[in-house]
Order: sequence, then structure tokens, then C-alpha cells
Amino acid sequence: MRYHIVHETDYAYAEAVTMGYNAAHLKPRSAPRQTPLDATIDVSPAADVLNERTDYFGNTATYFTIQQWHTRMVVTASARVEVEPMPALMLNVSSPWETVRDKVSTDRSHDALEAYAMSFESPMCRETPGVHAFAAPSFPEGKPILEAASDLTARIYDEFTYDPSTTTVATPLAQVVEQRSGVCQDFAHLFIACVRSMGLPARYVSGYLRTFHAGGQQLVGADATHAWASVYADQFGWIDFDPTNNKVVSDHHVTIAWGRDFGDVSPVKGLILGGGDHSVDVRVTVTPETEG
Repeated sequence: MRYHIVHETDYAYAEAVTMGYNAAHLKPRSAPRQTPLDATIDVSPAADVLNERTDYFGNTATYFTIQQWHTRMVVTASARVEVEPMPALMLNVSSPWETVRDKVSTDRSHDALEAYAMSFESPMCRETPGVHAFAAPSFPEGKPILEAASDLTARIYDEFTYDPSTTTVATPLAQVVEQRSGVCQDFAHLFIACVRSMGLPARYVSGYLRTFHAGGQQLVGADATHAWASVYADQFGWIDFDPTNNKVVSDHHVTIAWGRDFGDVSPVKGLILGGGDHSVDVRVTVTPETEG
């Protein structure tokens, strides 16, 4: 499947911003089954300084500075990317989760060391009260790791309510667990914290969902940035699960970046001088160019 993506972020400020320093993760990354074809980022007013680098996790990070007074900033990212279908997974033939846990802590291969780094707490994925207790029923002794991850995905989907009015970017995970509601970012963080509480590696993935037009099967999180999580499954490598939609990630998902949690891969963040109160409007379309 080949997609054309347009992601527009529109900031409106009550007072003039005199200077702004910004970082963005908006360009699709190379990944298994995903090939970026082209990508651009336009900033209005025009950036006085704009450069790119590859961050610690292999994502493309764009940095830009606006040194003129402005009361509005629009960041428009356009990209084309090709995503291959996910082969059918036999969840029951993956290794027992304890085997993966024990192996990843001692294996010194490159892939295992990268995975091991994702088995520890991160700022937004703390093992808060209730996390391990929620995770444990999905990880009985000897259960194949992908079956366990799939069960955890389904339980988050069934037991938590998608409600954007109940959380913000800053809502701690403990509150999400207590109130049993949130958005895709919260559910990804919960999945990750649960998996890590069992001593297993998990990472946060930022991306998009395919936009379906009238009559299509719209998924929760489309027409905006979306988030899901990956679990490391030994010989299977990293496998992505979307607890917001109770799905193994498919070619309807486009990956932008991954890291320990949202803080590593925020689509746009920065520091401004001035501005006062502000509002943000985000618009995303992910349109197929080809079927198949």
C-alpha cells in the first residue's frame, strides 16, 4: 500500500511570539515493511534556521527556529510512503514470555541489547500502583509472548474507555489506570508499562492510521496522530500492537518514530518567547495512492 500523508499543525497565539525554537518528528522512518519515498516539512512564517539529524532511536528529527515576531505558526509535513502487509502471525508458536525475559537480559547481540534498553522504566511509563496487577493475568506461566501481548491488547481495549476529555499529554499513568479512560497515547503507555513490569522490552510508536472515506471502516485515532506499542518477541523481532483498536498493526498503520515513550517522539515541541495563551489545531490525512 502506498500512501500520501499531509499533517498540518496550526498554532494560534494570543500575543506575539518573538522567537521560537522547535523540534519535530514528522517524517516517516524506515522500518521493516515500510519504505519512505519522499518527505518535506514547510514552516510558516519561514524558519530562519532548519536542519535535520537522526536521533538516538534512528528517527528523523527536524529542528527549526523562527526569529521573527508572529502570532500564528503553521507546520505542514507531506510525505509518501510504501507499507507492506503484515504476514499472518502464529501467536502460539512464539517463545514463552519468561524465556524472552531471561534471554534478553543476558544476550549481548546488537538486537538484544537494543531491546534490553527498552525493558526499563521511562518518564511517562512508570510502574505505578496497579500496573503490574493489571498486567499479570495476561502473563501466566509458560504463555507464548505474542499470545500474552495480544491478550493484554484486548483487555486494555475492553476495560478502558476512549475518551479525549479525561486526559491531557501531561496526565500521569496512575490516573489513567484509576479512571479507566484515556486516548491512544495513554493506552500505548499502559501497554508498555505493563510489559516492562514483567521484565520484557516494549517501545512507544508514533504514527498515523489510514483515512477511510465515507462508508469505510474508520479506526479510532484516524485523522490525527496515533500511537501504539511494540513488544520484543525474540525470533520474531518487534511486533506492534494497537490497544486502542485491539489489533495487530497492519498496513493501515504508518510509522513515524519510536522511542521509550511519547516524550521521545512528540510530533512538534518547542520553546517560545512570548505568545501568552495559545490554541493548537491538528489535521491529518493518510490517503492511499495504490491498493495492494
